[in-house]
Amino acid sequence: MPASAAPAFICLHYWAGSRREWAAVAAELAPDYACLTPDLGGFGSAPAPVGGYSVQAYAEAIAAYIREQGVRTYILVGHSMGGKIALALAAQQPVGLRGLALISPSPPSPEPMTDEERTTSLHAYGNPQAAARTLAHITARPLPEDTNAQVIEDNLRTTRAAWDAWLLHGSRENILAQMPLITVPAVVLAGDADAVMSPSLHGLETLPHLPPNTPLEIIGGAGHLLPLEAPQEVATLLREFADSLAS
Repeated sequence: MPASAAPAFICLHYWAGSRREWAAVAAELAPDYACLTPDLGGFGSAPAPVGGYSVQAYAEAIAAYIREQGVRTYILVGHSMGGKIALALAAQQPVGLRGLALISPSPPSPEPMTDEERTTSLHAYGNPQAAARTLAHITARPLPEDTNAQVIEDNLRTTRAAWDAWLLHGSRENILAQMPLITVPAVVLAGDADAVMSPSLHGLETLPHLPPNTPLEIIGGAGHLLPLEAPQEVATLLREFADSLAS
């Protein structure tokens, strides 16, 4: 498929991450597909979001970004927190949206997290040792040392406001009422060794609210950070999804 005719991938990163997580996936998809990878407000190098930190505010900010970039047709790709934002944006039925790919997504219902886990995460802000422990917990495949350093650096440069807002509010938001408005084809990708959000969680909390026959693609031996742990497999599945939309 020539790049000029192909939809772009708009890729939204995970909580406490950044646009850098998509570099290897984007390289695998090039030159056939372009990947636009914005930093979400308060993460990476992005300033605080003008509209606030709610899921809806993030969705509206991404919609504005897509318009500013002049993208005509695109596939939304959301990872973890980015998945919930992608769900909210897809429910707006924006012009040009062709498909929705969710990678280990935060569900449209409140994310399952115990009070103890939430408190521990709140207290972990800005702590390099805690960031390293989190990285070890959420990955199943070993990452190169420079990638490990990148994940920890992204964790530590997240703003306090964005960190707390997701833990206290965004992850708890319930956007189930919006889900019947999603009409584009969708796919869900998950690692079978994800210690944060298991494939069964996606089957219970996300898939029932997507268009009928939405597939759940399982990547073996991988954890929560699929774009970093399994970039080739993720790119292959995204390419197959995009090709299916064109056929």
